[in-house]
Amino acid sequence: MDQQQAIDFAVEYLQNIVAFFGQNVAVQAALEDEIISLHIDSSDLNSILIGRNAETLRSLQYIVSTALRNKGFSLTRVNVDVADYKKQREEKMAEKAREWIEEVRTSGDSHIAHINAADRRIVHQVASEYDDIETFSEGEGRERHIIIAQKSS
Repeated sequence: MDQQQAIDFAVEYLQNIVAFFGQNVAVQAALEDEIISLHIDSSDLNSILIGRNAETLRSLQYIVSTALRNKGFSLTRVNVDVADYKKQREEKMAEKAREWIEEVRTSGDSHIAHINAADRRIVHQVASEYDDIETFSEGEGRERHIIIAQKSS
């Protein structure tokens, strides 16, 4: 099955899930680095579709991804965003990461942050912009955290 069929299936599947809540919404799709990005514009359902701490959003991604896998598509990674929530969240996390990095540069002490995997990825990306800073993740499962430190000479 080709990529366009996978994208079309993912769009229709997500639209059907949202229709369950009594609203027909348009879902825009794009393919970036073998990941199907699905975007729903702002609607009355924003808070329901995003959920507390974006748990519903992650669940939607998981459901669509599982459906793609069950149908035998080669593309199974999915990123769902509602009303640019994730984009705004990424910008806030990047800003927070820069604050932590400046704190590490000023104090010389490492900073430990207990954040989820998506946020850790953002911090790693931001830290890669600094020559004197390194980041690494430690721990397992829910105990996994990121450490921001100055590079040793």
